[in-house]
Amino acid sequence: MASDVCNFTNQRPRLERGSSGAAVQQAQCYLNSSLTGDGLDVDGEFGPVTEKALRRFQGCADITVDGICGAQTWSHLTLWANGPDFAC
Repeated sequence: MASDVCNFTNQRPRLERGSSGAAVQQAQCYLNSSLTGDGLDVDGEFGPVTEKALRRFQGCADITVDGICGAQTWSHLTLWANGPDFAC
């Protein structure tokens, strides 16, 4: 892939409610690019709104819906965010 739609970090740590920092901003940006709707504030804070969006994305991507951004979710987020369509 030549370029990434979001450029906060290239690290993909496990994220869950209470996580914060550049990786959360990356996930929030990816969610905004993958889901229709109002979008998330890209504030780097993984709270209930980010968790709800992540769970929605996981359901649309037909992967485990657990509200945790692990390796499988990162992989799907990267694919959908950088693709031409929305997951849902």
